[in-house]
Amino acid sequence: MNIADIATRDYIEVDVGTRMGKVRSTFENGNPKGIIVTDDGEYEGVISEREVLQTHVEDDAKVSALIKPSRNDPSPKVDRHENIREVARVLVEGNAKVAPVFENDELWGVITHNDILEAVLENLDALTVEDIYTDDPITLQEDDGVGKAINHLREHGISRLPILNENGYLTGVVTTHDIADFVIRENDRMTTGDRVGDNQRLMDVPVYDIMESPVETTTVDASGREAVERMLESSFSGLIVTPDHDDRLVQGVVTKTDVLRALTFTEEDHMDVQITNISMLDTITRETITQSIEQTADKYAEMQVVHAHVRFHEHKEKLRGTPLVQCQIRLRTNKGQVAGSGEGYGAENSFRVALDKLERNVLELKGVQSDEEYRGQLLRKLNEL
Repeated sequence: MNIADIATRDYIEVDVGTRMGKVRSTFENGNPKGIIVTDDGEYEGVISEREVLQTHVEDDAKVSALIKPSRNDPSPKVDRHENIREVARVLVEGNAKVAPVFENDELWGVITHNDILEAVLENLDALTVEDIYTDDPITLQEDDGVGKAINHLREHGISRLPILNENGYLTGVVTTHDIADFVIRENDRMTTGDRVGDNQRLMDVPVYDIMESPVETTTVDASGREAVERMLESSFSGLIVTPDHDDRLVQGVVTKTDVLRALTFTEEDHMDVQITNISMLDTITRETITQSIEQTADKYAEMQVVHAHVRFHEHKEKLRGTPLVQCQIRLRTNKGQVAGSGEGYGAENSFRVALDKLERNVLELKGVQSDEEYRGQLLRKLNEL
């Protein structure tokens, strides 16, 4: 299936000289998944709602301040007749909800993650939430500030944070949209002079005051189709995964991006590896990353890796021009999920640190499972099972 009949011409376009204040208002009024940026009619890039969280960019700044072409791939682009699986990969690796669609090298329209999910909805019965969700999610307490939420969303490249009360029970969820809406609304109420002293006050507001409650939840045995239908019907980008017996406990998170990532899985012999922010690769290639992860997995024959996700995030700090980069690696295996993260100057250094941490975590996971198997054998011998 290709995207010829899925892509749409219905999109919002702004020039690089547009004020950021106007762009923020556009997100507030229309809630678009992304805005196409052009320079004298020529395509330049896409601004997502995530950029709204960059509060250091003033309302009077121009959109051009957020358009920073990378050294490898200035902006994600897809052909109008591209395969739907490849477009899903472009959206996941570009950490984007919308991609520009070109026909004969001319901007034709856009395609969003919703467009793709609606088109493949009937095929998602073959998946369960357990196949695609992320376990052990980042959470916040009700009295944590908005500033802390923004830092977590940026640092981990996620779109939502489950909120827990003092007893550790799920009471709400905060998303990038909730925070963007809050920041825009509060900034509109303040004058330029007020903002200098009040920005910190905004960051200290408890997430309890802006979180969504009650929370939309699902369970690991729900089908992918059921989960996506609930997201589309409720205009949510994700659901909190809870145990069957108690929807107050957080087991994980499943998002539209997780479903898109599953669409990119292949049945080829080599491991399927997805890289988010692939344009940050410097002295390391996709092939090297895949081979390194395969070599780690091959050391443990009993652990079959279904899918690997590698995410890079660039910090502001630099050393002789090379940025400090965080790398996160998450493996989905027949033994459960296992992850490792690390930081270094440049993508290759950060990947090596994360890979080393991943291998140690794999050893720990195998050790725990071996202990459980040994304990089970003893109990069976004692007729306690």
